[in-house]
Amino acid sequence: MERPRYKKSLGQHHLVSGAICAPLVAFLRPAGQMVVEIGPGGGVLTAELLEAGAGRVVAWEVDLPWAAELARQSPQGRPGDERLADGRMLHHRLQVVVGDALDLDWPALAAAGPVLAAGNLPYNVATPILERLLPHHRAVPRAAFLVQWEVGERLVAGPGDAAYGSLSVLVAAYAGARLLGRVRRGSFRPPPKVDGAFVGLTLRQPPLPADQMPAFLATVRLAFSRRRKTLRNALASGIGRERAGRVVEALVATRPGLTPAVRAEALGLPELLDLHRLLLRPAEVVDFMHT
Repeated sequence: MERPRYKKSLGQHHLVSGAICAPLVAFLRPAGQMVVEIGPGGGVLTAELLEAGAGRVVAWEVDLPWAAELARQSPQGRPGDERLADGRMLHHRLQVVVGDALDLDWPALAAAGPVLAAGNLPYNVATPILERLLPHHRAVPRAAFLVQWEVGERLVAGPGDAAYGSLSVLVAAYAGARLLGRVRRGSFRPPPKVDGAFVGLTLRQPPLPADQMPAFLATVRLAFSRRRKTLRNALASGIGRERAGRVVEALVATRPGLTPAVRAEALGLPELLDLHRLLLRPAEVVDFMHT
């Protein structure tokens, strides 16, 4: 039977060997756990998760032909019957769902207990999927994804790194992140133009109450809105130059080592939280601090 076509519009680049997934599986530790897999494609990672003892894999696939292909590889059979994309049978504990991962209700999926998350995330939806997942540390304690190499660098970057930006801060606010390994472009079918990266995430409680995090992330986006420019100039686009100058002066006064010419790329999560608190204060309070 002919296999489905790869759709460029969906960023489909499927792994060709399960052995490549070893770092992701080792980080995730799926034995006995329910795993929600995003974008299973031909089922290579799916099979590795099941072979590692995952109690159940819910494979969430947006492309109906590939979802049907994966379901076809999972016949009603004896426990232990498996098949990989190359012909070996997949385990019977696989559930295939046709749907958009952006619509995933993580708390509902974890109603019976925490779940793990994994998958091969296309470039154009990686950030939105992470934005929806990261706030749910109680539902999803660990997640591991395959992303484009440059996205992986951004996810784990810290202050001063070339790849550091608002996405890096978003991740740092909700999780500990680390690179698990590089995946060469020849490991995919069809081969993409860039390498991939396995990234592991250990989700945690954010530094502010959940209802305050959107405002903090808005502050972060404003701070990084003019990359390679000073923090003062970036803030000025949102709050005006005079007030931006006073806020930066107040921040510098509380953080030895910072100067009025500081850029957002030099600020870690603690400094950005301080910045956010300063922006929440009435203008006259910030002015008073420097009179």
